[in-house]
Amino acid sequence: MYLIAGLGNPEKKYEATRHNIGFETIDLLAHKMGISLNKIKHKAVFGDGMISGEKVIIAKPQTYMNLSGESIRDIVNFYKIPVENVIIVCDDINLEIGRIRIRPKGSDGGHNGLKSIIYQLASDGFVRIRMGVGAPKGEHYNLADYVLGKFSKEEIEILTPTANRVVDAVELIIRKDTAAAMNKFNGAAI
Repeated sequence: MYLIAGLGNPEKKYEATRHNIGFETIDLLAHKMGISLNKIKHKAVFGDGMISGEKVIIAKPQTYMNLSGESIRDIVNFYKIPVENVIIVCDDINLEIGRIRIRPKGSDGGHNGLKSIIYQLASDGFVRIRMGVGAPKGEHYNLADYVLGKFSKEEIEILTPTANRVVDAVELIIRKDTAAAMNKFNGAAI
């Protein structure tokens, strides 16, 4: 069994913000795979189904970004999902818009959602798919304001096919392995 979770913030005011690209991509994945996100438990909105012959839980933690690990831990413990079968989709300001980076494990890279998951699971051995949202321009900026800001029309035009590539990457990770997805999707933008 796999857990695929997108990170974001639950309130309406956070929809379509940079920090919620994980939620938006999870919605696309659920739609494409015919899985309804119609359950509320484990501090998450989630659904279950099959991808490439494997049982999956698709989730959107409702704990707000900085406490995402609480929900992930509850799901992992309840369903006894191995940490290496956890796939997290999140934003990354260190990647330009349109790029994705897949890693089988690693540090939080300054991302508070990943930091919470590493802490709650007591492991960094889960797959993460980082989606580039670009860095703020100029010297003086407020990072929180930037990641909670909305995408421009031009950025959305780039992110739509990027989200589709992430969905393809998740399917490849489950069907084959993380290395195959890294070889196919890391690096190049659209």
